[in-house]
Amino acid sequence: MAQDVSDRKDMEFVLYDVLNIETLLNTPKFEGITRKTLDMLITEARSLALKELLPINAIGDREGCRYENGSVRVPEAFHRAFQKYREGDWITLADDPEVGGQGMPVSVSLAVAEYFNAANCSFCMYPGLCHGAGKLIEIFGTDEQKKLYLPNMYSGKWGGSMLLTEPNAGSDVGALTTTAVPNPDGTYSISGNKIFITAGDQDLTENIIHPVLARIEGAPAGTAGISLFIVPKIWVNPDGSLGEPNDIVCTGIEEKMGIHGSATCSMSLGAKGKCRGVLLGEKNKGMRVMFHLMNEARLGVGLQAFAMASAAYRHAAQYARERVQGRSLLSMMDPAAPPVTIVHHPDVRRMLLSMKAFVEGMRTLIYYVGYCFDRKASETDPQLADLYNGMIEVLTPVVKAYCSERAFDVCTQAVQVHGGYGYTREYPVEQLLRDCKITSIYEGTNGIQAMDLLGRKLGMKKGAYFMRFISEMQKTAQEAKAIPGLDLLSSRFEKAVNRFSETAMNLGLSAMSEKVQTAFAFAHPFLMVTGDILLAWFHLWRAKTAA
Repeated sequence: MAQDVSDRKDMEFVLYDVLNIETLLNTPKFEGITRKTLDMLITEARSLALKELLPINAIGDREGCRYENGSVRVPEAFHRAFQKYREGDWITLADDPEVGGQGMPVSVSLAVAEYFNAANCSFCMYPGLCHGAGKLIEIFGTDEQKKLYLPNMYSGKWGGSMLLTEPNAGSDVGALTTTAVPNPDGTYSISGNKIFITAGDQDLTENIIHPVLARIEGAPAGTAGISLFIVPKIWVNPDGSLGEPNDIVCTGIEEKMGIHGSATCSMSLGAKGKCRGVLLGEKNKGMRVMFHLMNEARLGVGLQAFAMASAAYRHAAQYARERVQGRSLLSMMDPAAPPVTIVHHPDVRRMLLSMKAFVEGMRTLIYYVGYCFDRKASETDPQLADLYNGMIEVLTPVVKAYCSERAFDVCTQAVQVHGGYGYTREYPVEQLLRDCKITSIYEGTNGIQAMDLLGRKLGMKKGAYFMRFISEMQKTAQEAKAIPGLDLLSSRFEKAVNRFSETAMNLGLSAMSEKVQTAFAFAHPFLMVTGDILLAWFHLWRAKTAA
């Protein structure tokens, strides 16, 4: 089996010791699920990741996707892996059994996703979008739409995507020009062009269901007039059979810095005047619907980045234990001293320790968000369920932006540990660095995530959700003070939390005053400080648990 790309021991420590998720198994929501079941799931995920996904990661990078005669061909090796993924029912691991899911805790599904993304991020885009697009139909679709699309999407028989971005409407989604004209039969004629569409076309599935943002003729300008439509690649008849090809085609794919195995498509809708779609949700409420997919995707992007950082750290640590170079610092003056592996050199140890701290901290942060999802789903008290939902809302931009930036730092350090070899294709860290960079850009750039945190999330429920984090951090600091060896760390952390709380309050007030421009100039540094404080909290929590 290939070298492990994640730390199974630390996964279990976070899930079972820090978060104590076994208490969830006593709730009606997760009745019948045992720790043995969860352990078996993670074991099977690890096996699939290391045996099937990891060996084809470099192949997918070098082969890439091909655009031929209006169709996209993904790397050939992806087909077998996708079939294995489908057979394991991995797409709907944490979804309700009523819609074909397995009903597992979200926190455990994130551990599974960590293995998959650490092994092959590009591959994971395809089943990830099957799920994301299907989730929109599950939540907002009519009974007829759910019956027509969900079984095939959640099984991976059909694929999915999301069509938001246009040449002049990237981050400014409200500027889109794609139009929808109602037809007598209740469908809509869609016309427009989209770019940067992940999995907009591929040859893994027999059909692709595209959620498409468009503006119905006469609708208000901006995001207030945007609706969402289901636009199949091949029209689906009322009996579920496939009809004629729809007038939605890929016109080309991007040549990118990384994630070469993931098809990034330009899409044309209605070039022949025959693109049909059906409304998903209410008219002019498309952004509200799409935000469900975008929030899922933003958490997914943070996990993607972290998983690649985990793999990069594992590769760097293994390389440092094997690469012989130079004498020990303690024997520098002895020409007869034997050479040592580079893990003995203080600067290499510094880099590895930094990488380990960020990787284990990000793992705890991301699993904690999954734990909040699980607590929300299993909570019988509506106020507590709302509290956990609010905590998810606050953490979403942090997970996306902070993890994508810190993960890229980790990948950069992994290349540095390898030295000149890290800059070559001979070792996997070069690809991980390239693949990781996109995570700070797509699904809303990190600057947008910072604006979301400062402008929206900080003041939600009059700051109640944010203040809950402050009180939880202070509680951990107080508990850790009683543990020998953690008292000094706890005191320093407590001071940092108090300073952070004051800074957040002042910045929030400035954002609502004439100093708004200045306040938002500091939004991104504030988000990064928020992430650092959260990781400090989780490391103190981990230390307290270990003690």
